[in-house]
Amino acid sequence: EKIKEQIIAGDFYEMNYCLEFFAEDIIIDAVKTFISLNDKAQAPFSSFFKLGDKYLLCASPERFLKKEGAKLISQPIKGTIRKGESEEENTLLQQQLKNDIKEQAENVMIVDLVRNDLAHCSVPGSVQVEELFGIYGFNTVNQMISTVASTARSDVHFTDIIKCTFPMGSMTGAPKVMVMQTIEQYEDFKRGLYSGSVGYITPEGDFDFNVVIRGILYNEADKYLSVPVGGAITYDSGAEKEYEEVLLKAKA
Repeated sequence: EKIKEQIIAGDFYEMNYCLEFFAEDIIIDAVKTFISLNDKAQAPFSSFFKLGDKYLLCASPERFLKKEGAKLISQPIKGTIRKGESEEENTLLQQQLKNDIKEQAENVMIVDLVRNDLAHCSVPGSVQVEELFGIYGFNTVNQMISTVASTARSDVHFTDIIKCTFPMGSMTGAPKVMVMQTIEQYEDFKRGLYSGSVGYITPEGDFDFNVVIRGILYNEADKYLSVPVGGAITYDSGAEKEYEEVLLKAKA
């Protein structure tokens, strides 16, 4: 309700608000747990990352940014609905998601933000929305994904492309800086690597990065396991429905 009050006041128009589910005094086999999660989710941007005694087991369905030659591609996700029990039910649910005005509004706000981010490092006039409101089925959920592409300027180093687009709009909101400051006030945990990015960079300066969502953050030394999950809050958001969506995303 407080977030919605700020939206009505005009401070911002969409904020990604996240919660943390956690367990203490936990011992897991990180590799086996990742394999199990990966089998359940079968997500295209899954990643296993280990840094000392800290692990990320990530089943991400979302691409943050890809660079291939001069082409840049970003694919923000905004819009989630459960997977149907049958093919017929799933087709109906996908249609429901595709035609959901609230989900479309969430999605297009972030598409606009991504277009603006890419414009800073792209050839003028080259930013295009290649697909708006695409509906994609994953093993546990259906998602609304849009694809924004552009041509990188030849005078911009690949590290600057990452700098001017990070953090991704789908995990912040719009306008980006204002919502990032507000997120700090409302969330009662530190995101850390969650909602960041894992990927690779080639020797030629091409890259592909995911959005760190649908993952487990595990600190082996502290025996602390964290599963952060979130969603976009807009003027039309209802608290119960948003919480149900959070549980759906955390299910795997």
